[in-house]
Amino acid sequence: MEFILINGKGEKFTFPVNPEEVSISRQKGFDTTTILSYGEFDFPQGDKVKGISFASFFPKEFDESFCQGSEQDLPDPQTAMNTLNEFLSLKAPLRFIITETAVNVPVFVSSHQSTFRGGEPGDVYFDITLRTWREMKAAKTAAGSSGQSATAVNKKPRVDMKQKNKSYIVKSGDSLSKIAKLELGNSSEWQKIYQLNKKIIGSNPSAIKPGQKLVLP
Repeated sequence: MEFILINGKGEKFTFPVNPEEVSISRQKGFDTTTILSYGEFDFPQGDKVKGISFASFFPKEFDESFCQGSEQDLPDPQTAMNTLNEFLSLKAPLRFIITETAVNVPVFVSSHQSTFRGGEPGDVYFDITLRTWREMKAAKTAAGSSGQSATAVNKKPRVDMKQKNKSYIVKSGDSLSKIAKLELGNSSEWQKIYQLNKKIIGSNPSAIKPGQKLVLP
């Protein structure tokens, strides 16, 4: 069994140590209304967003008795912690999967807490909470008695979580390394841009032309 988060680029993050337990909370949504002297009444409004919580740790040293994968797969604890922090700031949903179970849902990381314990140098303990995500989409239904179409909420849209690639229009004086520095923050990433746009640029990566539309990684 593996606990996996996948971002919009299809990159997988596998938690190296499975948690002892996972808490999944489900709640019913209610709209509470006060009616004159009769008091409060609850009207059901559908299911609330589910919360998924668990705790585990990122070990500094690999131990096959509790670690997933191989020693080469073990992430550095500080790097793994920073990855969770990056997930926390994402505005696009991730996909959370627990293999060998029915859990395969789009989520946001809603909270993440790290703990360092004395006597266990290098290990990083964490608690994480995920909230399942669903897109609200309006859909037109058949016309009502007034002849006007009504609007309903489609609760089960087809979710496309793939991250859309950015594009860049080449300007005079541009080079791939200049574009990589400007758009990706690192001029050495120009090769990735070239590989994605080889058919447009041709065999010479220096032969880009103003007006060409390049796809960025």
